[in-house]
Amino acid sequence: VQLQAFGGGLVQAGGSLRLSCAASIRAFSSYTMSWFRQAPGKERESVATATWSGSGPYYADSVKGRFTISRDNAKKTVDLQMNNLKPEDTAVYYCAARTRFSTTSQYDYWGQGTLVTVSS
Repeated sequence: VQLQAFGGGLVQAGGSLRLSCAASIRAFSSYTMSWFRQAPGKERESVATATWSGSGPYYADSVKGRFTISRDNAKKTVDLQMNNLKPEDTAVYYCAARTRFSTTSQYDYWGQGTLVTVSS
């Protein structure tokens, strides 16, 4: 199983970026997909989640109204559209997958991360 995230880069405050994550998961539609981020010196945090069941999506308060997560089960991808970016959005962004059969909040698979840098 592999998750490959891409689309990061350098953008000015107020700009937009779109991250994509391609998953080589056999039963992709049975996985909850999330984007996390980790800024330097900070703990990793959940940014957005698209559940396998279709409930939600769910967003961190800090990104509500600016970020949109979407998934395409046929293509096995999950995207994160990020608008009105702020310097505090600077972080390495990771996509992650958790099976619907999981009994914990732990994620089963992680992508390699893509760096987003927002300049002021």
